[in-house]
Amino acid sequence: MKILLAKPRGFCAGVDRAIICVERALERYGPPIYVLNDIVHNKAVVDDLREKGAVFVKQLDGVPAGSHLLFSAHGVGPDRWEEAKHLNLEIIDATCPLVEKVHIEARRFAGKDFTVILIGEQGHDETVGTMGWAPEHIKLIISKGDIDGLDVTDENKVVYITQTTLSVEECQEIIDALKERFPNIQGPPKADICYATSNRQAAVRALVPQADLVLVVGDSESANSTRLSEIAAEYGKASYLISSAEYIHDEWLEDVETIVLTSGASVPENLVQEVIGRLRAHGPCQIEESELVHEDVHFRLPAEVG
Repeated sequence: MKILLAKPRGFCAGVDRAIICVERALERYGPPIYVLNDIVHNKAVVDDLREKGAVFVKQLDGVPAGSHLLFSAHGVGPDRWEEAKHLNLEIIDATCPLVEKVHIEARRFAGKDFTVILIGEQGHDETVGTMGWAPEHIKLIISKGDIDGLDVTDENKVVYITQTTLSVEECQEIIDALKERFPNIQGPPKADICYATSNRQAAVRALVPQADLVLVVGDSESANSTRLSEIAAEYGKASYLISSAEYIHDEWLEDVETIVLTSGASVPENLVQEVIGRLRAHGPCQIEESELVHEDVHFRLPAEVG
């Protein structure tokens, strides 16, 4: 059996930065460090940080005054900032800089009284946070089917922004449809879908034609991990999104000669290596790493933990 190991895969710079923020905060201030929502959408990462002293919360009313509170990589709206300050919490903002870029775009265009069309997933942490910065101006759409129902005040003052972890090709189809409906629509100076999402999707597209089976390591709550599995399925390949090696079924591997293995941007490399170990236990494996794009991106840490 041959395993084609996609590269780049796993942690992006924003996820790496967020995890380091929690670890540094625990070292500098001691536990507990409170984290609003999951720091990233990966249960293994969250469980590891919880063991080290992080406390993950959905609401702030139970966080003791004066505690250190960390905002996750997905970002939050201004209401969360105001609530945290009202409760006298010490804020550490681990919002991914690429998500912050989308927040800035939303505020800038809303300030010019544009209708801001956000392409994203209903209820996703990142989408909720972005909408919070311009709630009276943002309209969320999920698919091309939502476009006909859009009602805007001025068709000459419309702009689109996107969630950073969408399918590149599906998002472009929606953007093209928006341009048909609103010929004067504007977009961000640089695409909002992050480099890591784009690179991981491109790597899968490059390798999947060679595969009999595609395994994507990642959680179902992770948008970018889900996209990778969906892309493989588009090619008519058997594709499974698994959170760890224990979810692999032997029947998936029957008569399989080549497996493409990758992981989402919130997945630690040890989970990928455990999958390789599981496949090796099934039978002899030849490992071949295929690097499509070299990544060397790093983001500065917040001053509170830098």
